[in-house]
Formats: sequence, structure tokens, C-alpha cells
Amino acid sequence: MVPKAEPMIIQGGMGVAVSSYPLARMVSQSGQLGVVSGTGLDAVLCRRLQLGDLDGSLRRAMEEFPYPEMIAPIMERYFIEGGKAPDEKFISYPMVSMPPKRQQVELLIVSNFVEVFLAKEGHDGLVGINYLEKVQAPILPSIFGAMLAGVDYILMGAGIPRAIPGILDKLSQGEAVEMSLNVLGASRDDNYKLQFDPNEFTNGILPWLKRPKFLAIISSTALATMLARKASGKVNGFVIEGPTAGGHNAPPRGKMQLNETNEPIYGLRDIPDLEAIGALGLPFWLAGSYGTPQQVSKAISLGAAGVQVGTAFAFCEQSGLGKDIKRQVLAMVRKGMISVKTDALASPTGFPFKVLKYSGSISEETVYQERKRVCDLGYLRQAAKQPDGSLQWRCPAEPVDAYLRKGGSEEDTCGRKCVCNGLYANVGLGQIRKDGEVELPLVTTGDEVRSIECYLPSPDADSYSAKDVLAYLLAGVVAPA
Repeated sequence: MVPKAEPMIIQGGMGVAVSSYPLARMVSQSGQLGVVSGTGLDAVLCRRLQLGDLDGSLRRAMEEFPYPEMIAPIMERYFIEGGKAPDEKFISYPMVSMPPKRQQVELLIVSNFVEVFLAKEGHDGLVGINYLEKVQAPILPSIFGAMLAGVDYILMGAGIPRAIPGILDKLSQGEAVEMSLNVLGASRDDNYKLQFDPNEFTNGILPWLKRPKFLAIISSTALATMLARKASGKVNGFVIEGPTAGGHNAPPRGKMQLNETNEPIYGLRDIPDLEAIGALGLPFWLAGSYGTPQQVSKAISLGAAGVQVGTAFAFCEQSGLGKDIKRQVLAMVRKGMISVKTDALASPTGFPFKVLKYSGSISEETVYQERKRVCDLGYLRQAAKQPDGSLQWRCPAEPVDAYLRKGGSEEDTCGRKCVCNGLYANVGLGQIRKDGEVELPLVTTGDEVRSIECYLPSPDADSYSAKDVLAYLLAGVVAPA
């Protein structure tokens, strides 16, 4: 039996700051699981501070941070009273190195604390944070920062997060943690590790930390079984995500084949066995085209605790997505002009990536070709072993010459888009280049974007809230026994 304390609706953790604290807070206040995106929060905090923190929320959260000595250097470098000029570029932030510098680690701890603190502020509902296993370098101090703020759930996909449950156990006890770093070209004898000791950043004075529940985002029965039985600690449940969901999708099982529009072909092998997953005795939620009350009820009838929904929330008033983007997308939906592609090449990760095609985005081929390649955020860089055993970081979306110098192949660069800069542009944090041009968006969304009109409170409305989404999803739905 699924504990009644489990939420029926999980609001998906989307993109860079699309699932930001205002959205997660409203969902949590409504009795469901609000989730903030943990991707790139260090740069998000830096850029928000440079925009002036006009409502004072960031500074209010930082005042509650238990180790104030970390705050002053961040404020001194990044905060601009009243905000930077519109044509002034954002100050760069330090990309995480190996081993990371102290200022990099402190920025990760503080930024994750701030986002979770603000999502939890003023209510006693549940708040989660979503991370990508593929983005490994920042993960350990990021989780610690979220735990300092009392995060209730950690959700993670885009990889095999086998080490995370045990890491949560140790961090809750104030112990040092480590996890293996995926390195291209490494042998079995190599031992590349990410390490983090919270005592080095807290003067040995650690508050009691709650161990958050861990939900693995998966797409296959085999991965669920392996994590349930062989993870480093307790897995508390699964989000089973299908290929119609937004963001990164799991690749099809076996050798990837493409259809006539160069999209991955999914088949029967990619349909998880829900009965087998249910037999593991852990709650699970279904994700990917479950944005209607009928689909919520169907999921529950199949043994699920509920559903995870992302796309519906991505275009609501409280999401961090730019207002102009939301208005444009809704107008396109009303005209029946929406085009969503599962792009097998767009993401530097090599995972299929859902891309919404619309004017003024780097999803347009001509716009993509005209953009000058630059890699100055670096979240999707991959570590590669050098002949002397050192690490070189490279990304197939960076300048081609640089990628080749680092040992990459030119074939890997074809069609790769700068997901990092595109996602920051989606939420009004796009970098301004030397020529005055602003980085353009790269919007990701699930297939259900075509039906977001159903969440509008009235036919003539031009926006809807997170509460409207929840009211629609739960209309007539009977909770699991």
C-alpha cells in the first residue's frame, strides 16, 4: 500500500530555473510535491543578483544561511544594487574545476540552499529538487546545500544514480562523501572520484540534517530493479518517464534507429513492465503525457501513486519561462502551429532532447548556423582522460577547433546545440555578447504542449496558474487506497 503521505502530483523539475521557487512553492502550498530544478543554480544565483534582486528574496534567504562567512564574497562580487544595465553583460562565474576551488563549492552550497529555502518559505508542504546525473561535477555540494534548507525529496535522472542514496545517508550524518566520475577513456584501474567533506565548509559545526527521500527517474524495468536491489542506500520510489516527456529522454533500447524526420524510434522494448516495477514494493509515478485527469486516474489504476507533470506547469504564470515565450507558445497552440521534435543530436549529452520549434530560437536551423559557438557555462562538459592521466573537459557544442584539440571527433559536433546558454536565455538570464547580441532561447517541452489550452480558467484567458493546472488534473480523481 502506498503511504497516504505521498503526493499524487509531482511537478516536474524543468530546465534551468523554469521550475523555480515561485512555482514549486505554489504547488507545495496546494498539497502536492513542488520541485525546483537544481541544474545550474550557481550561475542562476549570480545572474539574479546582478539583476538587482529587486524584491529582496535572495538576500532574505541568504540571511538565513547558517554559515554567513560564505555569503559576503558572493554578494561583493555579484550583487548590483538596482540591477545591471540592460546592455551590460553578466559577470562570469567560475565553472566547476577538478578538484573544485573553495569559492566554487561555496557558491554551489549557497545557491542550492537559497532556491530550496524560498520554495519552502511560509508553508509546511513538501519540496523536492531535481538533478541530472549526467551533470556530475557540481552534484555533491549542491545536494548538501539543498539539505541545509530541509529539502524533502531528491529526484534524479539522465543516468544511473546508484551512488546517491548512500550519499544522502552520509550527508545527513555530517560525513564526507564521494562518487565515481564518469571519464571518457578511463580504464577499470582508474579511480576518478568526486569528493566532498561538509566539515571543511562548516568549521565542524553541522546542524542536524534530515535525510530526504530519493526518487530515481527511470525508463526501464531493468534499471528500476537494479537500483532497488543494488543502490548504495534506500531508493524511496521511481518516476517512470516515457519518451513524450520534455527535456532529455532516455535513448531507445538497443541501437538507435531514426525515422524520416531524424527522430529516435521507440518500440515495445521501451515500454516498462509496471507490474514488475510494482512488485519491487516501492511507490512509482508515471511521467510523459499524463496531464489530464483521465491519465491521472489511469496511472492510479495501474498501481502508480500518481503522476509527474512538467509541460503543463512550464507554461503557467509561476514558471520561470519568459513571459514572451509563454504568450507566443499559447498563441501557436491556438493556431495549431506547434512543432515538437525529439532531436537525436541537439544535446551534447548524446541523449535525445525535446525541442520546440518557433521563430527566434536556435531550434531554427539558420539561427543555429549563424550563432557563434562558445562554451562559457560548461555544465554538459565531459571529462576525458589524457595520456598523462590528467583530465580534459570538452563539450561537442563548443567551438569545433577547441573540441578537436581536446581529442574529440568532428562527427560528434554535428548538430549539437548549446543547451546551457539556450536554457538560461529561456528564463531571462541569457548572456550578452561583445557585439551586443543576446543569447537566444532553446525551449524544451513535452508533446502535450499542444493541449495546454485545457488549463486556461476561461476560453478568453491568456494565461493560467499552477493552481489551475492542479484543479484540472485532480478533477474527479480518486486517490490511491
